[in-house]
Amino acid sequence: MLSAQDGSGVQRRYRDQRRRPGTRAVQTPNTKHQTPEKHQASNTKYPDRTDLRFGVWSFSGVWCLVFGVLATGPLQAAFGEPVEKLYNETLRPQFHFTAKKGWLNDPNGLVFYKGDYHLFFQHIPVPGTVGGQIWGHAVSRDLVHWEQLANAIDRDRHGPIWSGSAVVDWQNTAGLAKGSDKTLIAIYTCAGGQSPESKGEPFTQCLAYSNDRGRSWTKYENNPVLQQITSENRDPKVIWYEPTHKWILVLYKTGHTFGLFSSPDLKTWSPLHDLEIPDGAECPDIFEMPLNGKASDRRWIITSANGRYTIGQFDGAKFTKESGPHRVDWGKNFYAVQTFSDIPKNDGRRIQIAWMAWAKYPNMPFDQQMSFPCELTLHSFPEGPRICRQPVKEIALLHCAKHSSKNQVLRPGDNLLAGLNGELFDIQAEIDLDQAAEIGFKLRGEDVRYSVVEQKLSCLGQSAPINSVANHLKLRILLDRTSLEVFANDGRASLSSCFVPDPSNRSLAIYARAGPCRVRSLSVWELRSAWAKN
Repeated sequence: MLSAQDGSGVQRRYRDQRRRPGTRAVQTPNTKHQTPEKHQASNTKYPDRTDLRFGVWSFSGVWCLVFGVLATGPLQAAFGEPVEKLYNETLRPQFHFTAKKGWLNDPNGLVFYKGDYHLFFQHIPVPGTVGGQIWGHAVSRDLVHWEQLANAIDRDRHGPIWSGSAVVDWQNTAGLAKGSDKTLIAIYTCAGGQSPESKGEPFTQCLAYSNDRGRSWTKYENNPVLQQITSENRDPKVIWYEPTHKWILVLYKTGHTFGLFSSPDLKTWSPLHDLEIPDGAECPDIFEMPLNGKASDRRWIITSANGRYTIGQFDGAKFTKESGPHRVDWGKNFYAVQTFSDIPKNDGRRIQIAWMAWAKYPNMPFDQQMSFPCELTLHSFPEGPRICRQPVKEIALLHCAKHSSKNQVLRPGDNLLAGLNGELFDIQAEIDLDQAAEIGFKLRGEDVRYSVVEQKLSCLGQSAPINSVANHLKLRILLDRTSLEVFANDGRASLSSCFVPDPSNRSLAIYARAGPCRVRSLSVWELRSAWAKN
């Protein structure tokens, strides 16, 4: 059976979160740009409920609760409202970023500078605002605790502020630096014609800059920096390409076509070439990754909004495809993926965040959430190089009590998690499948199920193909109040999905069907809220 341990706390300063610019009412291959509507609670039919039982876990739950209670003072001081009215609403995610109020969608301008991870985002602070898309802004020191700052970039005569990216201009190539800090540059789409004040304006790419570590932003006086190319060209991603000392920009054009551009100064752009990405549209990203961790063997990756990625080589002028597009996430709420720019070399991680698109949060003051940040790595498999994604290590900052088990035979009808109840968990399991036809977890009534016969992992109506390795399976599951993120075999496949939970069902179970399996190791961490000072 599981053993329980008290979690050791790491002292962290409370950090709050922030919101992002809103959606777009235009025709695209996706639903991203539809105007957000008030979501209605669906008639969810819950699976059979497991009776809640009081057990050894109760102490751990109270222990985590104590931390949350102690945090109400700082939260109330920061916002002038009791914490339960801000970040502890019934359906408020407790370790996924949400706006304090209003709508958010695409993550934008992910950049790191002087200890701050900047998360800009598409945001409509007041639902129903005409042409209301702006850039919201949050910062974090650890990717877990977020502080919501003032909104960063507001709409203007060029149009609402749609998606884009941000970089640190280390060499002052744009000539906009003032003071001792390096200049942060944001390049974004102005969606001309999508607001009353921009009537008749085209879709263009514009620039804003900050000389105070992203706390205030000034729009470039000669905007736009890239004129309209196609009717709804958008979502520029900018990177620095050191070998040619040029900036590179990838822009979504139309259909499945993306364009690459280069610039010496971020203000004047020259076309390089177009790139077709089957099944790809919107929100491109481009970055280089080492294969199997070897700095001497590298590949370039281009992703589109749905997370599909193409692998190839890039020489500063041309991207040459080698394989793809490939899929890494099979969940139902995974879109507008972006990675951080300017992560220090001594860290070296490639960190990605997605919008968990079009989930439902009935009667909540906020709408939509981000995925938990994940580290991407590139590995060799028999079918070729493939990306793996796993939660960043900083999730451990929220670990509270740990329940663990090793080398336990799990027979049909057994449940090693009996008596363990709650909302927030980090679950890690290694299982020898043995004679079982299915193994899985039932978390708050929702199944995470692996079919040994089909070699398929399923959760919340979605399935991912994943082969067991020598009849062995690894699973990692992050459970928040409204989401399940499942990672199989060290991130070879993932499923990111949202759900509206049954408030009366907080039970957890692990099961085997049609035969026993062996649970080689099982670690279940209770998580404290990211909004609680600890």
